[in-house]
Amino acid sequence: MPLSELPLGLDHDRRHHLDRRHHERSYADRRKSARRRSTLRGIVLGMFAMVLPHHGPKKPSTKESQGYVSVSEDYRALEPNKAYDAAITEAATMYSLDPILIRAIIHAESQFNPFAVSQAGALGLMQLMPELASEFNVANPFDPRENILAGARYLRDLLDMHHGNVDLAVASYNAGPGAVAKYKGIPPYRETRNYVKTVNRFIKTAKANGD
Repeated sequence: MPLSELPLGLDHDRRHHLDRRHHERSYADRRKSARRRSTLRGIVLGMFAMVLPHHGPKKPSTKESQGYVSVSEDYRALEPNKAYDAAITEAATMYSLDPILIRAIIHAESQFNPFAVSQAGALGLMQLMPELASEFNVANPFDPRENILAGARYLRDLLDMHHGNVDLAVASYNAGPGAVAKYKGIPPYRETRNYVKTVNRFIKTAKANGD
């Protein structure tokens, strides 16, 4: 599914636009549809992740938790204010983002589990859908740095689309920009509204703690 119509680019000067079909088919819709199917897809993706070289010598196991499949017992969630600091700082600098916002999205998406696989097939720390990962040339969506850079790039694009409105960008990250455009604001989906609240709560807490 081409993402050629949304402003993109590593140097923030190259711009593309997401395909309108991508706008109309929101992540929330696909997630709801996927939940009706078997969790086999998530397990298969988990098995794929288990053979990746940086899983370490122990054989990871697979379990379901909070809407995604964890495919490694050796890589547990890290403290939100410390996890993946180098990659987050790099992405924040590259795409002119607040690193706290990137952390908040990771917190809401995967709780800092780099091998999270949702039942809808979203992958890694920032839960990239396979077509998005492919469009951004992500070779390994379970690699924390690759995943964070791609997720931050997409987040930058959404902020540009919504003229810097964080709530709308966050809602678009969850439900898809098509849903936000359709409702001219945060969609009336419980999942999306809770998602925006979770991200804002994390940002508020992080700033209060001086992170």
